[in-house]
Amino acid sequence: MGFHEPVHIKAKKGDIAERVIVAGDPARVKQLSNYLENPRLVNENRGYLTYTGLYNGVPVTVATHGIGAPSAAIVFEELHMLGAKAIIRLGTCGALVKGLRIGDYIVATGAAYPHGGATLGMYVPEACMATAPDFELTRLIVEELEKLGEKAVLGPVFSSDAFYAEDPEFAKRWGSRGVVCVEMEVATLFALGLIRGFKAAAVLMVSDSLVEPSGFADARELAPRVDRISRVVFNAITRLKL
Repeated sequence: MGFHEPVHIKAKKGDIAERVIVAGDPARVKQLSNYLENPRLVNENRGYLTYTGLYNGVPVTVATHGIGAPSAAIVFEELHMLGAKAIIRLGTCGALVKGLRIGDYIVATGAAYPHGGATLGMYVPEACMATAPDFELTRLIVEELEKLGEKAVLGPVFSSDAFYAEDPEFAKRWGSRGVVCVEMEVATLFALGLIRGFKAAAVLMVSDSLVEPSGFADARELAPRVDRISRVVFNAITRLKL
């Protein structure tokens, strides 16, 4: 389409830090903004709440990417246009394997997506591309988890395009292949990181399970877990050398 300036994030260069943490839920982004020194709201157009401030003296932006690959791709592209060089998704997911509990942390080591997945299929129509996080950024996340004594599962995730399409057979099929959870945006983040040249990583919290009775945890219920993991992602992204 030839766009070189953002259409949806009404911010300008200088408003967005090189280091960005994103989440789908505006409530989580508001919570993350509270950990910044002197946060300022740099965008609220289309509900994509975006704040920039300092964390331990380092500029960091926290931004909302909405739900699903099309929405997330727009935000990742526009953040990159505005200067983002590293993006961590701090999101939620549904467990595909037994033993994961509400609030457990997962560090994504890769992401599968549906064959011919609509959004990534527009970027790479000839094949399903490999999607993987930046190793250095992911290593820093794991280091920070260990420093703070937080446990996490490392494994591949599945990025679905339809929240309500999963069923027990879906969970059984992908869980048996070693995929630990399902969410909607990580594959797009990793793919665009590779295509556009920014560093990408993802930390997820289990909000429900497709293989065990669990209920569904909303932003309010997960807030204490966000509080704990926020130190991990902020420390990791501010330690990253760009």
